Amino acid sequence: MTQSVGTLVILGASGDLSSRLLLPAIGQLLTHHPERRFHLVGSGAEDWTDAKWRSVVKASFKTVKAGGPAVDELLKSTVYLSADVTKPDDLQRIFDACDGAPALYFALPPAITAKACEALGKLTLPAGLTLALEKPFGTDKRSAVALNKRLATLVPEDQIHRVDHFLGNSTVLNLIGLRFANSILEPVWNGDHIQSVDIVYDESLGLEDRARYYDHAGALMDMIQSHLLQVLAVFAMEPPSALDATDLRDAKATVLRATRVWKDDPVEASRRARYTAGTVDGEKLPAYINEPGVDPANDTETLAEVTVQIDTWRWAGVPFTLRSGKALGSRRREILVTFKPARHIPRGLKGHREPTMLRIMLAPDAMSLELNINGPDDPHEIERVALSADFGPGLLLAYAEVLEGILDGDPSLSVRGDTAVEMWRIVAPVISAWKKDDVPLQSYRAGSDGPASWKKIG
Repeated sequence: MTQSVGTLVILGASGDLSSRLLLPAIGQLLTHHPERRFHLVGSGAEDWTDAKWRSVVKASFKTVKAGGPAVDELLKSTVYLSADVTKPDDLQRIFDACDGAPALYFALPPAITAKACEALGKLTLPAGLTLALEKPFGTDKRSAVALNKRLATLVPEDQIHRVDHFLGNSTVLNLIGLRFANSILEPVWNGDHIQSVDIVYDESLGLEDRARYYDHAGALMDMIQSHLLQVLAVFAMEPPSALDATDLRDAKATVLRATRVWKDDPVEASRRARYTAGTVDGEKLPAYINEPGVDPANDTETLAEVTVQIDTWRWAGVPFTLRSGKALGSRRREILVTFKPARHIPRGLKGHREPTMLRIMLAPDAMSLELNINGPDDPHEIERVALSADFGPGLLLAYAEVLEGILDGDPSLSVRGDTAVEMWRIVAPVISAWKKDDVPLQSYRAGSDGPASWKKIG
């Protein structure tokens, strides 16, 4: 696709998101696609010089070994503007520093992003302006609707990129290719053959100095409400006719509109817990409530599970459990598809009788199909084997794939406004039940697999 953006502006350029994720992604993108040219403007509240900004950009580029003519040209021309992005005059200074159609990337807290959008409404905006926003998109259904209305007064929907890096091109295409390029899978991809689906994103990392954001979000809002519901939508969607933005986003929206908490019972369908002191990979972690910046009164969960149902012909009756947590004993990022057990196993066969399982691992992407087969010694003994395959890491980092879509004006990998609202609708009953303490906040030791009373997944 032809690049439509002439200047990429990072608002909040002095923050961690910019140096750790966005700038390395830019460096990698330019290294692999040296024909690309665009101007980079950094802006933040800190009073940095251009020289300071360029040193930060160079350091971030080194982490991905970025180099080549496009990288060199960007480093020479990039500038930094100290600005308060909630003030129209400061935003106008930023626009004045842009060449060609600009894209504003809001690497900012949601409250500041909302105020910046209010300020944008007081300006005459440049032609072709693109807006890219990090999650969360609002703080509930009502605020998401309000944010969408505000954005719609600024630019058309196809020029709004609600960024979810879990929707990096490789992960989306790997799931779509696995499902729709294999005739053996699609006929069994439904409730007639699938017993349950679990989407798990467990991390061994603790809070990692993210209290300012995480202590007001928790595992439910940080991961399940956004990333994991998007993964569910790609996994469960109907076959799109093409890989364009309209078809892909329509297919995901259909799934999310049909999704609700399992049996409309958030108390039985959700669980939450918080880690206490423990050891992960030989490193001692304090209890979450003793982490710097944490307010114990917030009752923030660090592990969450929510089971939902999708009210469609394909998925009626199949429980989808979404789980994510921090400071767990092992890193686990996968979609686990458990097929229904064999209807009848002939008498005379003994051994393993577990149902067939398909594991689709995320980051790095791989798959494993677990089957029961006859053993090599005693043919009457059923043994468990796994057939595995790697999808490969993909050419680009997830954020580089997302930025590529922004630069090219392709919103295929972004979250559409209506689906952002649907995701808040889905989790709203759970949030309400948790606020009323209808679901107890349990505890688990850092480095464990979670509360002992929870049913083990897979």
